[in-house]
Parts: sequence; C-alpha cells; structure tokens
Amino acid sequence: MFGMIKDFKVNDNIIKVRFENIEAKINIISPNIINFFVPNFRDEQTSVAIENLKIQHCTYEIDRYIDNITIKTDELIIKIYDEFKVDIYNKYEKLICEDYRGGREPFVKNCAGRLDIATQEGHKPTDHMEYKVFVPKKMEENMYFYGFGERSGHLNKKYCHYINWNTDDPTPHGETYEKLYKSIPFFITLKDEEAFGIFFDNTFETHFNLGKENSNYYYFASVDGNIDYYFIYGPSIKNVIKGYTHLTGTTPLPQLWTLGYQQCRWAYCPEENVYEIAKKFREKDIPCDTIYLDIEYMDDFRIFTWDKNKFKDPKKMIENLNDDGFKLVTIIDPGVKVDKGYKIYDEGLENNYFATDKNGIVYTNWVWPGNSVFPDFMNSEVRKWWSNNQKIMTDYGVSGIWNDMNEPASFNGPLPDDVKFNEDGKIIDHKEVHNVYGHMMDKATYEGIKNATNKRPFVVTRACYSGTQKYSTVWTGDNQSTWEHLRMSVPMLMNLGLSGMSFCGTDVGGFGYDCTPELLSRWVQVGAFTPLFRNHTTIYSRDQEPWAFDKITEDINRKYIKLRYKLIPYMYDIFYKGEQSGLPIMRPLMLHYQNDHKTYEINDQFLFGENIMVAPVLEQGKQARMIYLPKGDKWIDYWTKEVFNGGQYIVKETPLDMCPIYIKCSSIIPNFPDMNYIGEKEVDTLILDVYLDGESDIKSDIKYEHYQDDETSFEYRNGKYNLYNISIKANESLNINIDLDNDGYNKKYNSYEIVVNSLKYNKSIINNKEIYGEIKGKSVIFRCEV
Repeated sequence: MFGMIKDFKVNDNIIKVRFENIEAKINIISPNIINFFVPNFRDEQTSVAIENLKIQHCTYEIDRYIDNITIKTDELIIKIYDEFKVDIYNKYEKLICEDYRGGREPFVKNCAGRLDIATQEGHKPTDHMEYKVFVPKKMEENMYFYGFGERSGHLNKKYCHYINWNTDDPTPHGETYEKLYKSIPFFITLKDEEAFGIFFDNTFETHFNLGKENSNYYYFASVDGNIDYYFIYGPSIKNVIKGYTHLTGTTPLPQLWTLGYQQCRWAYCPEENVYEIAKKFREKDIPCDTIYLDIEYMDDFRIFTWDKNKFKDPKKMIENLNDDGFKLVTIIDPGVKVDKGYKIYDEGLENNYFATDKNGIVYTNWVWPGNSVFPDFMNSEVRKWWSNNQKIMTDYGVSGIWNDMNEPASFNGPLPDDVKFNEDGKIIDHKEVHNVYGHMMDKATYEGIKNATNKRPFVVTRACYSGTQKYSTVWTGDNQSTWEHLRMSVPMLMNLGLSGMSFCGTDVGGFGYDCTPELLSRWVQVGAFTPLFRNHTTIYSRDQEPWAFDKITEDINRKYIKLRYKLIPYMYDIFYKGEQSGLPIMRPLMLHYQNDHKTYEINDQFLFGENIMVAPVLEQGKQARMIYLPKGDKWIDYWTKEVFNGGQYIVKETPLDMCPIYIKCSSIIPNFPDMNYIGEKEVDTLILDVYLDGESDIKSDIKYEHYQDDETSFEYRNGKYNLYNISIKANESLNINIDLDNDGYNKKYNSYEIVVNSLKYNKSIINNKEIYGEIKGKSVIFRCEV
C-alpha cells in the first residue's frame, strides 16, 4: 500500500514522510505523545474527540538511515520503515511497541468436516474480515491490555476481540459480547512494568483484536476512514491516562449533589408516586438527593413535553421536591415524534434539522413515540437548537438530563449506513456518524444546560465516544439483576475509568429481571463506591427501592448509603484533582501498584481514589473472601482498625452486611456529618479521619489537600475556591498543621474535628494549639476552633 520511503519534510513539530504511493504525517504532540496520520479516506484531519489541542513545544532530532527514518524526542525513539512500519523505543533504546511484519494467520477452526451442519445450527465461525485500515502490532507474552471503555468480561483484555459500533442490545450481556452502547477506541498496554496507550481516532466501525485471531500479533482496524492514531507513552499508567485526557479532555468537577444517592425506575408516575417515593426516603432515614423520571412522564413520548394528566403541575411538583432536598432528572431521547402541530417536530422539519435518506427525504424509523425522525447533531445549527430546547426543562426546575436511546437506537432495524448528515456543509454518511451521534447530542445538551442555568451541567448518557467525559456522566446501559452482572460491573467500571470516563456507574440492583434481597445488599455495597450511585430497574420488574424487601436489606442499604454521604468530601477532592490529572475515581489496583504483578488481573477489588481499597462480595451466599493487599504499604481494616502489612493475601469473613474496606496507612480522609441530602445543613466543621498504624512513628509528613467551593457554579475556574493543605507529623504528640493555600471562597470552616484511628496519641498540637483528645472506641478525637 505505502511502498518505499522516498523523502521527508519537517515543519515545526510535523514530519511528513513521502512513500511511493502516499504521504504520512507524524505529529509530535509532546515528548511522549506522537500522532500518526495517513489520509487514505479524506485529506482533512478532523476529530470530535480532540478539541483545542495544545501542542507542547519540544526539541527533537531526525535522521535518515539506509532503511529507516529515526525521530528522537526526550522520551521516545521512533523508527519509520518502508510500508510505514513503525517501531517505538523508550529513550534507553528498549523496544516497547513493534509493528508486526508477517501476514494475517487466523487460528484454524477445526470443524471436523461438518461446517455445513454447524452453519445450519447457527454456529458459523467469525468471518475473516478485510479492513480499509489495518494496523498490526507484535504481541509479546508478558503483555496486558486495559481500557476500551465499556466492555464485559475481565479487567485484562488479552485474547479478546471488540467492535466499536454503538449498539442497543437488550439481551443479557455476557463476557462474549463484542459491542455494547459505547465506542472508546483507546487502550493501555502494560509490559515489563512499562505502559503505553494507543488512541485510534476513527469514528467508523473499528475493531480491536488482542491476540484472539493469532497470539503473535494484535491489531486495531476500521472498515473505512483514515489511519489516525496517537501513541501515548507512560511509562506509568497514570501518565498514559494523563496523556490521553490531555488529548480528549478530563471530567469536569460536578455539582456536589450529583455525588449523592439517586433513585430511578421505569417509571415513577403519576406525580403521587413520585411524592410517595420521596416521602419514604425521608421517613426511613435513608439519604437521597435525586429522583429520575423515565419516558412515561412525557405526553405520548413527545420529548420536551409533560403528560398533564399524570403531572398536573410539574413546576410546582419540582418546587415541592426541591424544598425537601430532592433534585429531579428527566429522560430525553433523540427520536422526535412525527406529528404536525408538535412544536419540536415542526421546527426541525421547517429548518431541515433532521437526518435524511440518500434521496434527501427526512429519514424515519420507529422508536418509543412511534414514527420518529432524528436530529442531525453533526450540524452546529441543530446543536444550538437542541441546546436552546434544554431551557424548556430547566425552566420547569429540572436539575439534570438523562440522554437515552442515543446510539441511536431504533425498533425497525438500524439506521442504514447511507443516511445523510450535514456537517456544516459537508455531507457525511451514518456509517461515519453512528459512533459519535450520542457524543454530539451530549455536547449540545451540556451546553444548553450550562447556558440556561450557569451551573455545572448534569448529563447522563448511554452512548458515547472518546471525549464525552467533558460533557456527560455515563452508565452502563441495560444490565440485569444477576450475580454475573454484578461481578462484571467492577472490571467494566474500572476500564471505563482508565478510558477517561471518571464519572460512571451501573444500574444498582440491575435493570432487567427481578432483584433479590441478597443481590441488592451486595450491589449497594459496590454502588456506595461507584462515582454515579443510581438504583434503577425496569417497569416490568418487582420494586427495588432500599425498603422493597425486608428490614435486613433496608438496614444494609441505609448503612452503605450513609457511608457514601460520609465519604463525599473525599470523593469531591478526587474529582477536583481528576480534572487536572485525568485520573478516575474507581481505580484498578495496578494503577498505583504497577510494580506489583499480583495486581495486574484483580477483577474483584478496586481503589476508591488512592487511599481506600474496596473488596466487595460478588457471589451469592459467600460468607468469606480472599483479599490481596498490595505490597509497599500497610493497610488498616476500616471496620476493626486492625493493621496489615501489604504484599499478602488475607481472608475476611463477610456476613451479609459486611463489605471489606481497607484504608492505606498514613491516609487522611475528610468526612461529612450525617445528613439526608447535600445542602441539608451547613457544614462548618472540617472532619478529618486519620489512619496511623498505631505502632511506629510516622517516617515523614502525611500530606493531604482538601478542596472547598460553592458546589454548583464554574466560579472555581476563576480561583473562587479554598484549598486546605494538611500535614501531620508524629513525635511524642501529633503535630497537625492546616494551612489555607488558596483563599478564594468566602465560606470557611469554623472548627476542626480530627479523628485519629490509633490510641498511641492522646495529645496533639493543631496549628500551634495544644489539644487533648477524647477516646472513643479505638480512636482519639481532637476538636478545636479555627
């Protein structure tokens, strides 16, 4: 395809290599991020995922040798050969990523001469696809693969094959599923404790084969489009994520209330049902911040409308809910009902805002409203119109929008590949738009809510592409109330986090099928540490609210939902730091313990931030479980305060109300007081939960940064926030200093409450004030005024 190298040209950070048949472009984004682009589909290099890309000015060397062109940055050595074969070395000349030179050799599938019968039975083997874009890399035995966004199965994706084609599949998802609702063409490779990432920025149907076809190579490929991929070098996984989110954006700091517990089902209606749900949460002392309305609230499924028989005065209802501490989130689908006289349909039709078929006629398909049309979100005027429509809902008092069915889903078969979209004058086909349709809808929704409210928008989406994290929270679609789906949720959410999607969650308890008391009890223990904490179920299932079963289940729900609220300030701190670093909330152990090989394939434990490790029970009837404590740190049992050395396996008994939680020794965890919802009470005391091993003195200062702002607006980006720098040093007493490094927000803490989980110290010096503690159980509490 490429032929031999003829020559090259250099223009600032761009190197253009001319081959016999085509020209390739190598763009040095930074010393550790390199973009490889070949215009085999379209000359123009465009991206919906990467906006306002910042190129880091850096020096590099380039030399022409007999058989290659060599580019050297401060971190990488890139060698380009004939046929555009690319090998990448680290600065120490260790080969870390090598193009595969051989031909494709799929594993032989021995059908014992019965292929005809097997095909009749529906067991036809996967076809050996030919791709317009195909980039193979050499597989090595000690490689591990992570990321790819929302994927079923295990944490490590080696020997799997995945397809990026956003798909609404209501059948129960198993680990063999190759495609789901989201397309995130990014993965991380870990080899010899060294990591790199590849982001294949191609919106057509893309394929990733991690040795499933042949264990000698892995590849990424596409049915069409350009070669356009970014190599992102670590060597730490954390640095790979930082590089990827430098390209595609980080998750912005959310409003604080969105971190509270959220209750949903298809469907809470009429309004008396909504009031009943809200009342029970408060009566039963179970914290909750958010109630959702599914599609039944609309007038015959017309988006941006209300069924006035079920909801006589939506604005008054929302005001009443707000008075009791509840925010309301409503669902919006992209399918617009074909109905003359319906404002949204009439406006879109008049202004040519809907996608068309190949003959220029508005394309229709069947969705919930019946015959429906689809907004052309690739067009900036359509996105502006859609953004403005968000004000219809926010004027009622709606606090967030839940974008569903935006793969886009349709009931009369999928949208044909040749449905047309108008990207501001450039006509493009659905086969190129499909994977980014939800992303563009989310972007328009985000901008509309921001313009209407001047608050940080809360958008929840089912479909997305790389970069959607800038605009929306995600959930993993229509899961099932099964133990398999609970087990699967943990590695799925960890891989979403590694893929830039920090604010993610599942339907706690499961959406389809009937939940059981034990399953809900175990699922809420995971949900308490999941960024998006939402219980949701289908209209056809039994009730699934925290009180829907028995007192034991209700008590367990209450216990872990209250724990979630206690930890919200710690979680908010992680979100604040994550907006800068790109690091997720829910993390696989190997993210922080990359030199501990035992962490590489742990699917059933995760880190909540850096300092809390959760080892939930994910199997029915399990009364004990084995837990791995990563080496290099000591770990403290959250419930018993027992101290353990890292680098070992332990067994923990797990009765139904027990979710094992371990705190990394020398950690500071900020807490909230007990509350029913965010904003119920003024939090004027900074509560710090401090974990010491109780035996040895602290070898160095414990440090922690705690963040505080108005919890809703974008003023923090103008410096209007407080940043508390906390340091603790142990001598004969604890010396604690709390300094205000950034003093930009007018509300401050009036007092400090420091809970030290060790009985070794009965005296502390807090900002030069000598304080004696109060012993409570296995902890000592120190209190003082600011």
